[in-house]
Amino acid sequence: MGLKTFRPNTPGLRYKTVSDFKEITKKEPEKSLLRPLKETGGRDNYGHVSMWLRGGGHKRRYRIIDFRRDKRGIPARVSAIEYDPNRSARIALLVYKDGEKRYILAPNGLEVNMTVEAGPNVEIQVGNALPLKNVPLGTEVHNLEMIPGKGGQVARGAGSVATLVAKEGAKAQVKMPSGEVRIFNSECYCTIGQMGNIEHENIVIGKAGRNRWLGHRPSSRGVAMNPVDHPMGGGEGKSSGGRHPTTPWGKKTKGLKTRKRKNSDKLIVRKRKGK
Repeated sequence: MGLKTFRPNTPGLRYKTVSDFKEITKKEPEKSLLRPLKETGGRDNYGHVSMWLRGGGHKRRYRIIDFRRDKRGIPARVSAIEYDPNRSARIALLVYKDGEKRYILAPNGLEVNMTVEAGPNVEIQVGNALPLKNVPLGTEVHNLEMIPGKGGQVARGAGSVATLVAKEGAKAQVKMPSGEVRIFNSECYCTIGQMGNIEHENIVIGKAGRNRWLGHRPSSRGVAMNPVDHPMGGGEGKSSGGRHPTTPWGKKTKGLKTRKRKNSDKLIVRKRKGK
């Protein structure tokens, strides 16, 4: 698990870095766990752009991931570590003793032929899944449920990790990847270990075309537009906009708080900004 650099034969190669994919042990995905993935180009069912700056990109197929880890008490052997184009992390193919195959998120340190298991009383080892109430304090976890039985939603990206910091009765306090400390139901399942592919955050795209392969379309700065197209457009020369940064529709950005008060806010013990 490292990064590969290139000789600067072209401008696009000068700063470009890619993963060396040394941890990948199988190139072709498991066909029974594939589903077609429809491209929307950021359009809704009316054909209107509802998510800007999306479109194009390489064709992909979705890998069905077992976020719930609900096959309890049955050991599974790690058959392969695979690449998933739909996420930054790697995935692991499990083969259970009854012959069923499932994909899970691959944590750091998980290797082929290791045995993993899910259940309330399994060992504390990388890849095993169990409820928070049975996890020792200070343990690093990932794929953490927010509602018991719903499936993991927290700490699923490459290199992400959450830490169990306190337990009291039916509640547990977990430090999130953002630094926020939050209360969870102690029945929520989690998987032991830190997410793999830690070097992902150090990858340098290198050129605009590579962003297009990922489905990211280019965006124009508001100050580069005409006044008819953007509130910050126009002016003589390279104007800085002359007002607080806004969206094309005049709403303030960069500092305007848009988060709505939610019932779940009372579960936050310490906010990620330390306030």
